Amino acid sequence: MTASETHRAIEAVWRIESARLIAGLTRFIRDVGLAEELAQDALVSALEQWPESGVPNNPGAWLMAVAKRRAIDLVRRKENFARKLEEIGHRLEVEGEGVDPEYDPALDGEIGDDLLRLVFTACHPVLSTEARVALTLRLLGGLTTDEIARAFLVAESTVAQRIVRAKKSLEKAKVPFEVPQGEDRVQRLSSVLEVIYLIFNEGYSATAGDDWLRPELCAEALRLGRVLAGLTPNEPEVHGLVALMEIQASRSRARTDAEGKPILLLDQDRSRWDQLLIRRGLAALDRAEQLGGAHGPYALQAALAACHARARTADATDWERIAGLYEVLAKVSPSPVVELNRAVALSMAFGPAAGLEVVDQLVEVPALKNYHLLPSVRGDFLLKLGRLPEAKVEFERAASLTRNTRERDLLLERARECS
Repeated sequence: MTASETHRAIEAVWRIESARLIAGLTRFIRDVGLAEELAQDALVSALEQWPESGVPNNPGAWLMAVAKRRAIDLVRRKENFARKLEEIGHRLEVEGEGVDPEYDPALDGEIGDDLLRLVFTACHPVLSTEARVALTLRLLGGLTTDEIARAFLVAESTVAQRIVRAKKSLEKAKVPFEVPQGEDRVQRLSSVLEVIYLIFNEGYSATAGDDWLRPELCAEALRLGRVLAGLTPNEPEVHGLVALMEIQASRSRARTDAEGKPILLLDQDRSRWDQLLIRRGLAALDRAEQLGGAHGPYALQAALAACHARARTADATDWERIAGLYEVLAKVSPSPVVELNRAVALSMAFGPAAGLEVVDQLVEVPALKNYHLLPSVRGDFLLKLGRLPEAKVEFERAASLTRNTRERDLLLERARECS
């Protein structure tokens, strides 16, 4: 392999192995920040050695061996050597020095548990939502601070600060590197799912910038969701979230035209929907329902997405069923946004007047005051009812509230049509 080919191979290995590596190291040293530093040191060693020696047969085990040896050296240099050696160093020395750089079957025995511990640690509620997202993408996705910053359109220094503060917060709170049990596990799992879905949504409908979609974020969220489903096979809501993301992601190619302009759901060419992702999504939804999770918030949203996926044409959509599912979702997970979506379903099933009646009740809700989709939906209902001047005002207001350039252009175009 040439040097450039080796570097590309190293980059690919890092994306695949970094989460496993950091998780395994954290189990030994109980410090996420230090584990990441050791993993990065191992990566530097790979960059120095692999161009000459070649990529080893088991690159993950090679990186783990190097990182563990660095950890041993670090422990030996500590002033409190005796205590640390007893707690960590001896175990690392016995297990770490014995790692075969080509293959270590012991790594595979505990890696699933280690990854799950890392997921729950990175998404711990002690951190802010922004910090959880950044740390998850860094530790579990292997993304650089620059990549995360570009994905969310914030300064690289901002992302770096979030990650540093997150690590310090975890250390200060003495968050244990473990999979929580009982009620704590349920609460923490909801935080994990929220973070993954936030990442997916930012990729599916970017809140700001010039691009309507950020496919790399959708792909990363899907990967994390699939990993989590493999680690927690009996958690119905995990499968519900995976089902929702698979089905939503299946529409990606049909959601924009050749120039990157948005194409709304009912106008999309459904032959461009990815049938493999749809089949995977429907299978995940079946799994969630078999586990008794049919009425979980994510499973319900996946069932809604499945209604669209099963309809060969827009006219074939079962809008009455969708309206009924939204009614159930509104009881399970009440929110103004769910009510707004229910209004859309009602308008499609029973006419725009039925939808407008619900939307008019949401106009004064504080949570939706600056939510651009409220005037957008209301404008659509008014347009269909022939109330063009009012619709124009609503579309213009929606355009003023969105921070996404593509969406703003679409809304202003709809406002011009009302003239």
